[in-house]
Amino acid sequence: MELNTEPAQGPARPAASVVMLRDGAEGLEVFLLKRHGLSDVLGGVYVFPGGKVDAEDAMLDVQANLDLPSEAMHAALGEAELDRTQAAALYVAAMREAFEESGVLYAQGAGARQAATAWELLREGRSFGEVLQTMSLRLEASRLQPWSRWITPIIGAVVRKRFDTRFFLAPVPVGQLARHDDHEATESVWLTPRSALRQYWDHAIELAPPQILSLAHLSRHASVADALAEARGRLPPVIRPELLESEGARVICYPGDAQHSVRERALPAPTRLHIREQRLEPTHGFDAFFADRDEA
Repeated sequence: MELNTEPAQGPARPAASVVMLRDGAEGLEVFLLKRHGLSDVLGGVYVFPGGKVDAEDAMLDVQANLDLPSEAMHAALGEAELDRTQAAALYVAAMREAFEESGVLYAQGAGARQAATAWELLREGRSFGEVLQTMSLRLEASRLQPWSRWITPIIGAVVRKRFDTRFFLAPVPVGQLARHDDHEATESVWLTPRSALRQYWDHAIELAPPQILSLAHLSRHASVADALAEARGRLPPVIRPELLESEGARVICYPGDAQHSVRERALPAPTRLHIREQRLEPTHGFDAFFADRDEA
């Protein structure tokens, strides 16, 4: 992955992503997709399922198609500047993108058979809303827990397109199988957060900053229940990375860093990543991903 420090283009586009979780033999596991190498956004990088909010996401009838009222979704996001329609659209976009990219369907009563049928309808050219209507499905927004909000800086560290992305935690529904679509994503894998970061460190996979620090955050949790409980206990932090020069080197710093404009720490993860040979690394190496305290 070649890092880019040219000015990012245009306003940040609303987007949503689902950090899909499960409990594995070695603890909490996270689902990652490898984006197609020709993608104009994070090509070849391992990411969580997600994408930009479409106009249709705001047109879905909340009362008929979701199991939460719009006011509950608005309150969970904790963003006063959003209206209820925008809040619901973020939830819908997250579930739509998760389904389109991984085949996982967050809908009431949906098991493997229903998810497979819905997947076939989507491949026939039906829209997500049409699939829900045809199968009389109601989305389970209640399965999604708002977790964090990342806003691409004006100076982009990885891509020139800017996104305002809300990340949601969500366990994979029992009986459903997550997989890549062989179109937008070419590979997929379940990994513990530490294993994913180890593979990144060993140059086996590429990760973008939100994934790097999100995995460092999740490495503090032993189970899905533990991660969800922590997320429910607070509003999603807003993370605006800032690029700076430190001792002749380029550094991306995050809230809580001594040189970030926001002094309150947002994540239990490193507050600074150095750009070294087109890669992002904590100041003191791999173990710094998991340190209880950050370095200056």
